[in-house]
Amino acid sequence: MKHGLIFATIYLLLSNSVMAQKSATDLVKQAKSEIENLTPEKANQELSNGEIVLVDVREAEELQKGSIPGAINAPRGMLEFYADPTLPYYKSEFNKDKRIILYCASGGRSALAAQTLKDMGYTNVAHIDGGFKAWQAASLPTTK
Repeated sequence: MKHGLIFATIYLLLSNSVMAQKSATDLVKQAKSEIENLTPEKANQELSNGEIVLVDVREAEELQKGSIPGAINAPRGMLEFYADPTLPYYKSEFNKDKRIILYCASGGRSALAAQTLKDMGYTNVAHIDGGFKAWQAASLPTTK
């Protein structure tokens, strides 16, 4: 009986940990439900109306495909380090008092990045849903 209870407990613990696992798609979906998602048109309107920090979280080699004018590059893997003022990697563009809009190629990484910045105390954060591809599809300005 004692062994049966131990095996049952182990089984429950293992099955709960497997059930709690999330895929990348699950994480992006969850992030998008907790952040502000902007259409490319809405983001463009905000960019033309005020002082916005536009952050491209794509990797350096992806920038060869073009970018949105005025964007700073902060690859997704460095975002937390650039956004933390206590670290030597901190970039002053990451200011918690400013509006920050993020984008990537198609919107997944920027959604995760926006959620991360929110977790770090940034309160005025959004991302471009559909990313650079959606921006291009909307025929909005790009640089090469």
